[in-house]
Amino acid sequence: MEKLTNKEEEILRVLWKIEKGFVKEVLAEIKDQKLHYNTVSTIIRNLEEKKYVGHKAFGKTHQYYPLVSKEQYRKQFMNMATKRFFDNSFKSVVSYFAKEEKISAEELREILDIIEKERK
Repeated sequence: MEKLTNKEEEILRVLWKIEKGFVKEVLAEIKDQKLHYNTVSTIIRNLEEKKYVGHKAFGKTHQYYPLVSKEQYRKQFMNMATKRFFDNSFKSVVSYFAKEEKISAEELREILDIIEKERK
């Protein structure tokens, strides 16, 4: 999967939320109301070229829908970030969040419980 720009990710998040929609419907959900219809349309077409979005034609207009699930994208994003910034070590990722006090000892125990349950 190709890397997405921030705006592409934002539009993909909208499509995950609404499941399918026309450009006008996507535009209505975008937080940055300064974006123009044509800009959103172009970004969606870029997402289509990158195989993140598909469409169903209704005459000259298109209804767009995600081809990649949120979970698939999250997995790809986390794997890429772990590889690029943490030497491909999930231990380093967790350690980073612990050092930054973004995760508590209780949450770490919950994670260990999940891991142990998954291995059984």
